[in-house]
Amino acid sequence: QVQLAESGGGLVQAGDSLRLSCVASGRTFSSYAMGWFRQAPGKEREFVASISWSGSTTIYADSVKGRFTISRDNAKNTVYLQMNSLKPEDTAVYYCAKGKTTVVVPTTSGVGSWGQGTQVTVSS
Repeated sequence: QVQLAESGGGLVQAGDSLRLSCVASGRTFSSYAMGWFRQAPGKEREFVASISWSGSTTIYADSVKGRFTISRDNAKNTVYLQMNSLKPEDTAVYYCAKGKTTVVVPTTSGVGSWGQGTQVTVSS
């Protein structure tokens, strides 16, 4: 069972940047796509970004395109989410996700494992 541990969340002001990290246990990290999702209070969990097993393919939600960048380091079993120009509407718990296959995972149904989440709060 893969375990995912996120870090890097916090309280920032609008326009600031944060970088989230997710470290995965196990030796199969490089065999799977990874993703980030988020959930705001009272809302459903939504897709943010995903990256294929090799890092060659990335996809983003329209709401974060051009501001967020997902990347991975397979040697470190780590996936990152660089978040720039943060907005108050980006406030949510951010979850790291391991896909069920090598291709990008844009929906919750394609997730095999979840992290515990890290809170990101953006003040106006």
